[in-house]
Amino acid sequence: MRDDDGMRLDVTALRMAASWLRRRVRASEAFLILLAVVIGGAAGLLSVVQGAIARTIQHLLFALPSGQRLSSTPAIPALALLALPLGGAILALFSWVVKARARKMVDAVEANALHGGRMSWSDSLVISGQTIISNGFGASVGLEAAYAQLGGLVSSIAGGWFRLRRADLRVLVGAGAGAAIAGAFGAPLAGAFYAFEIVIGAYTPAAIAPVAAASLSGVLVAQGFGAQPYIVDATVGEQVQTHHYLIYAGLGAIAAAIGILLMRAVADVEALSRRLPIRASLRPIIGGVLLVPLAWLTPQVLSAGHGALHIDLEYGVPLMILAAILVLKSAASIVSLAFCFRGGLFFASLFLGSLLGQLYAGGLGWLAGHPLVDPTNAALVGMAALAVAVVGGPMTMAMLVLEATHDFSLAGATIAAGLVSSTIVRETFGYSFSTWRLHLRGETIKSARDVGWVRTLTAGRMMRKVERATPARITVAEFRRLFPLGSTSRVVVIDDQDRYAGIVQTASAFAEGVSTTDAVGTLAIHREQVLEPDEGIKEVMTAFDTAGADEMAIVAGDGKVLGILSESYARRRYAEELDKSQREMFRED
Repeated sequence: MRDDDGMRLDVTALRMAASWLRRRVRASEAFLILLAVVIGGAAGLLSVVQGAIARTIQHLLFALPSGQRLSSTPAIPALALLALPLGGAILALFSWVVKARARKMVDAVEANALHGGRMSWSDSLVISGQTIISNGFGASVGLEAAYAQLGGLVSSIAGGWFRLRRADLRVLVGAGAGAAIAGAFGAPLAGAFYAFEIVIGAYTPAAIAPVAAASLSGVLVAQGFGAQPYIVDATVGEQVQTHHYLIYAGLGAIAAAIGILLMRAVADVEALSRRLPIRASLRPIIGGVLLVPLAWLTPQVLSAGHGALHIDLEYGVPLMILAAILVLKSAASIVSLAFCFRGGLFFASLFLGSLLGQLYAGGLGWLAGHPLVDPTNAALVGMAALAVAVVGGPMTMAMLVLEATHDFSLAGATIAAGLVSSTIVRETFGYSFSTWRLHLRGETIKSARDVGWVRTLTAGRMMRKVERATPARITVAEFRRLFPLGSTSRVVVIDDQDRYAGIVQTASAFAEGVSTTDAVGTLAIHREQVLEPDEGIKEVMTAFDTAGADEMAIVAGDGKVLGILSESYARRRYAEELDKSQREMFRED
C-alpha cells in the first residue's frame, strides 16, 4: 500500500510540475525563449541526421569517395545511373505503403498560414522520408524542405504539449524551421530571417528573441556534431562600387524572370506528366529514367548541387559550359519535381543563381569589351537574387551572402538585387514556389502570414438563425399584424415549398399605397442574392458589395433558410478578429 501511495504522490507531483511549467511558458517570454533554445538544438540535430542519411545513401549507390559530394564528382559509371529510376521505384513503393496520396500533407508554411502552427507528426515523417529518398537516390532536389518540416514539427509538438497560444505556437514553429535551416547552412542570421520571412510571414518584437535564440542553438548543435556549412567562407572579388548597384539590379530583374519561368515550367510539365497513359504511382520511375541522360552529360545536375556550386565558383569555367549546366540543371529540377520526387528548389535556386550571375558578368564584359563587375561577386548576388525569386525572403538571402563572405558592401548589393527580384515576382506572378504549389492545389495563400482565423469567419458561423421563416403568401394586412412597426426591421419569407423567397423590409409593408390584400411576397427584395453557409468573410463582403444589401439570407443547397447576416455585423466581427490577431502577434493581450 505504501508503494502505491508513493507512486500516486509521484504522479501527482509530476502533474503539478507539468501544470506549473505550462503556465510559466504561456505567461513568461523568458521561458518561451528557453523552450526555443531547446527546440532549436533539436532542429539542428535533426538536420544533421537527415543530411547524413541522404549522403550515406548517395555514397553507397554512386561509390563516392569519402567527403565528396555527388554533384562534384567528375563522372558517374553508367551502371550507377540506374539508381535514379530505382529511386523512383522505391519512392513510389514508400508512398504507397504510407498511403501518401490519400492524405493532404501540410508543410510548415501552410501550417502557420492556415492551421495556427499545428502540424501532423505522421505527415511530417512521410514528407521527410520522401525527401531523403529523392535526394539520396540523386534526384535534383534539396533537403531543405525536410529540414524545415521536422524542425517545425518538433516546435508544433512542444507547443501543443505546453498549450501555447496560437501566436506563440506560430512563432515557435517558425523558430524550429529557421533553426533547422540555420544549422544546415551554418548561418544563424539567414535561419532567423528564413523564419521571419518564409515561415512566420512577419517581423514582430515578440518573435525576435525566440527565433534568434533557436537559430543560434541550431547552428551550435549542428556544428557540434560535425556538420559542415553548405556555403563556407566564399572569396569576394573586387570592392563593390555605388554604380554596381544598378548593374546588380539588372541581374535581379533577369533572376526574377528566370525564377518565374522555372516555377511555371514545373507546374506545366507536371500537368503534362499527369496526362501520360501510365499509373500515377509510376511517374517517379519515368522521372528517374528521364534524369539518366542529363546525369550522364554532367553529374552537376544531381542532388541539390552543393559540390557543383563550390567547383563552379572556385574554378574559371567557360561561359558556354556554365550556360549548358544552367539549362541541364534547370531541366533536371523540373523533371524531378514534375514527376513526383519530393523536395524543394531552395539550394537548386542558389546554384542556378550562381551560374546566372557568372553568365551575366561574363556577358556584360563581352559586350563592354572589359569587365564591369567581378564574376565571383556577380555569382553570389545572382545566387541570392534567383533564390529570392523562387523561395522568397530577400533578407534571408542577403544574410546568407553576408555570413558566407563577411562583406557588407556585397551584402548591400545583394539586398538591392533581391528587392528588385522580389518586387517583380510579386507584381507579375505573386507567389513563391511553396505558395505556388499550394495555389495549384486550390489554396489562396501567398505567404505564411496568419490567415487561418479568417477562414473561421464563415457566413454560417456569423449568421443569426431564423427559427421560423414567414410564408410569402400571407397578405400584407396579416404581415402588419404579425410584425408591427418597431418590432423588427426585416423578415425572411419562404415559398410554399419552404424555400427562400426573399427579404421583406417591415417599413415597406406599411408604406402608403400598398394594397393590404396583396401577398407580402410581392414586396420581397434580394430574391436571388443569398449567401452559402461555408462562404468566408472575403466572399461575404464581396457579396454585400455586389448586391448593395444591408442584410442577406444564408441558404442551404436545397433552398432552406438557415439564417440572416447583416453587413455591419460581419464587418464588426472581422475588425474584432483582426485586432485580436494583431494583439496576439505583438503579445499585447
